[in-house]
Amino acid sequence: MTAAGVIEIRVEQFKQLFNSLDPSPFRERDLDDNAEEYIVSWARELPARQPIEIVVHLPEAEARAAAQHGIETAFQHYFQDRADMTQRELREELRIGRRYLWVGLPILAGCLALSQVARRSIEAEGLSFLAQESLIIFGWVASWKAIETLLYEWQPVKRRLDLYRRLAVAHVVVRAPT
Repeated sequence: MTAAGVIEIRVEQFKQLFNSLDPSPFRERDLDDNAEEYIVSWARELPARQPIEIVVHLPEAEARAAAQHGIETAFQHYFQDRADMTQRELREELRIGRRYLWVGLPILAGCLALSQVARRSIEAEGLSFLAQESLIIFGWVASWKAIETLLYEWQPVKRRLDLYRRLAVAHVVVRAPT
């Protein structure tokens, strides 16, 4: 078994880790933006297949309170919500890419066909070449967004989804100084 990558957080009160304006019950509360950014940035540094352990260092009384409130469940719930939201974002990205493809491919096919018509019907060689190349370029430009979306744009979203899924199953340990 691979040793877990450890992310350590030191705070004076466990409630500092959570958004104080969120009226949700504790276990459903959002993480504080700074806490989330800190955890996510450290998690990105860890190897992709390495399990994650989040160690929260708190004073003794706060450590007991954090354990009673179910801090591990709160972290897991938060990151699972982020994973679910990112999964929806990924599906939307791919749906949009397919829509772009349905628009771009017919335009590309039409431009390629028209370029062959231009090659045969325009007698002036220079003008024929210009018309052909212009139509081919226009067809590829019309298809570019679909190609870009389906080949590249979804990948950062998928990486973020994988990271949130890893954080959703991360083991959270609360430690008090001895």
